[in-house]
Amino acid sequence: MATASKKNSEQVDYSIEEKIVALYELQQIDSKIDEINKLKGMLPLEVQDLEDAIAGLDTRVENLNTEIDNLTAQTKQRKEEIEQSKSLIARYEEQQNNVRNNREFDSLSKEIEYQKLEMELAEKRIKEYAAEIKAKKQLVENAQALAAERRIDLEAKKAELASIDSETAKEMEQLVAQSEKAAAKIDERLLKAYKRIRANARNGLAVVTVKRDACGGCYNRIPPQRQLDIRMSKKVTVCEYCGRILVSDLIEEKKE
Repeated sequence: MATASKKNSEQVDYSIEEKIVALYELQQIDSKIDEINKLKGMLPLEVQDLEDAIAGLDTRVENLNTEIDNLTAQTKQRKEEIEQSKSLIARYEEQQNNVRNNREFDSLSKEIEYQKLEMELAEKRIKEYAAEIKAKKQLVENAQALAAERRIDLEAKKAELASIDSETAKEMEQLVAQSEKAAAKIDERLLKAYKRIRANARNGLAVVTVKRDACGGCYNRIPPQRQLDIRMSKKVTVCEYCGRILVSDLIEEKKE
């Protein structure tokens, strides 16, 4: 009793012919899904590119604003240094009035001169910082304007993509369900081979019929004996030229 229950829970063991028919069905379904995806064209990639571009611009603006804040802080520091130098100069000049000899006077004069040079250097730095801040603010404005343009483009692309998704959602849902149902009849090894061939095929065709004695994928001639094997569906046959899985042009009759 337990053995029977276990057997019922296991996957159905489909014949080679049933698997071949399932492969053909899967290809037909996946091709329809491909057609729907073609309607989207490059929109998904364009949306992703725009999102990446906007994220990059936002990061650039953030970095520039951090640099502006640093320059503003340095400007404040240099202004404080100027005020400190002014205070020292005033003190040294007052001390000069009470010196006892020329050596002390000269020493204070050197200190005053040094502080004046420090002030000149700080003022020069402040001008440089102001120029840098102005340039960086312009870069921020440019980046923000470009990001705003990109956001408008992004919203338009997203709306277009959403419209296509909305129109095809029901059909896509049905096709995905059908695809999963067909794939369930195919063993894992064969299914992996199908997906690998499909990924490498330019038109996404991994399963093709033999038409007019030739492969429906690469159009190379298939020998009569090989065609007979394909029609019998006793084994999975691949094209020796393009590697696609070959099925008989009578496959529709077998599906029925």
